Amino acid sequence: MNTDSGEKNLADSTAPIRTIGVLGAGTMGHGIAQVAAVAGFEVILRDVDESSLARGMQSIERNLAKGVQLGKATAEDREQALAHINPTVELRDLKAADLIIEAAPESLDLKQSLLRESEGVTSPHCIWASNTSSLSITEIARSAARPQNVIGMHFFNPVHIMRLVEIVVGAQTDQTNINAVRAVARSMKKEPIVVRDVPGFASSRLGVTLGLEAMRMVEQGVASARDIDTAMELGYNHPMGPLRLTDLVGLDVRLSIAEYLHSKLGSEAFRPPEILRRMVSQGKLGKKSGEGFYKWNEHEASQKAYT
Repeated sequence: MNTDSGEKNLADSTAPIRTIGVLGAGTMGHGIAQVAAVAGFEVILRDVDESSLARGMQSIERNLAKGVQLGKATAEDREQALAHINPTVELRDLKAADLIIEAAPESLDLKQSLLRESEGVTSPHCIWASNTSSLSITEIARSAARPQNVIGMHFFNPVHIMRLVEIVVGAQTDQTNINAVRAVARSMKKEPIVVRDVPGFASSRLGVTLGLEAMRMVEQGVASARDIDTAMELGYNHPMGPLRLTDLVGLDVRLSIAEYLHSKLGSEAFRPPEILRRMVSQGKLGKKSGEGFYKWNEHEASQKAYT
């Protein structure tokens, strides 16, 4: 953590963050855009694909409508939040952003490329945060002209429900930027924790270990996916079992993270089980493909795939 680099930090700690750019309108990106808009920030939601952008906006509208239906928000709240979101496919539209949160797939090259592109259109004070769940913030920041402005903001799925935000501090991240993103997270009604930049941070190392062991138990016939999930929900008070959560995150995402952690940490706990590799190769990626450890309809898990 770099709190006094001898070089004046370009991020002005007295300037409030008003506009947030979100890179990617997928599951995590549209969720981040939604909670930012509900918190009153101006949001620029950017995706390179028009259809992905449209699907992201539809998901936001559906989530907000459900909030109104459940009495958690008013119709006026919903309309105000939607008015704060500006969808775009143009990178140059991010120029007004005070904070950019990247929510692209877990590829170091891709995230570094997005960082370089963003720096080309944003002001020097703009903070750049990655939503990565496992990749090194320090490694991502190696491509930055201003590495002191690069930080991790790891949200959890579904973003509009899960309260945790893991703030990951890279080797050169400036303290003023840590303070700024912590304040943003709290404005979004999230509970931020600050962790050092180590493989898997805190949450992924614990969560992935549990998820992979649950998969091995299914593979070995110890119990059904539903019963394993029920054990963790009722026996340990987890709000959601590890296999249902894997379906929501995406089996392909879990496989990528497990491979990364296994290569970095060398622990057999992170070696992907064969059942995970097989299901990904079969296109059973979880909710987004309609089937993973559960079969999914539009809104919920229904008949189980692995009994």
